[in-house]
Amino acid sequence: MGGRKGPRRLRGLTGRRWGFSLVELMVAMVISLVVLGAMYSVFVGQNRTFSNQESIVEMQQNTRAAMDMMAREIGMAGYDPVRVNFDSNTANNFIGVTVNASQLQIKADLNSDGVIDTSNEETIVYAFDATNKRITRTIGSDTQPFAENVESFTFAYLDGDGNVTATSANVRRIRITITGRTAKPDPNYSANSGYRTYTLTSVVAPRNLDYVGN
Repeated sequence: MGGRKGPRRLRGLTGRRWGFSLVELMVAMVISLVVLGAMYSVFVGQNRTFSNQESIVEMQQNTRAAMDMMAREIGMAGYDPVRVNFDSNTANNFIGVTVNASQLQIKADLNSDGVIDTSNEETIVYAFDATNKRITRTIGSDTQPFAENVESFTFAYLDGDGNVTATSANVRRIRITITGRTAKPDPNYSANSGYRTYTLTSVVAPRNLDYVGN
């Protein structure tokens, strides 16, 4: 009988190196590029959406802020603490709101001296600058931008019954409409040349205009 054979030993392939073939490497690169492209598209889309939403929120905030400030100042129109419009001297009388189709002018005796100073905030004029798409605010000879990125600014003078009037002495209410727009156009928004808009309307009732004689 022959002797027992010992267990066989498995010889490793000591001469071979493991790695990727050129084809495998190219396939991996293609898959990586597809994944990266998809991730980039999602990122760009989300970034564009966020930017558009941010622009819309900014437009709405600017429109509301302009309306609030304007309403506060218009609310003081006709303020006459020393009642110069009721004394015997008609030379110092003033109109709180002057009817004008192209501008909105208000006057108020803020320092209670009985005289309307046209060089300070006792006389304020609002107007629409259609070229630069903004509302301007004028005090004396100084005109400054009041609200930027404005599509339109309109106003109507109303009497005590809510009807439109062309007589300054009959004005009791002012209906203001401001349409703001985004600072930049959205290429994916086809209407209005890409500019999104937001319209706000308010009826301001200066309490001083309700007094007879104003």
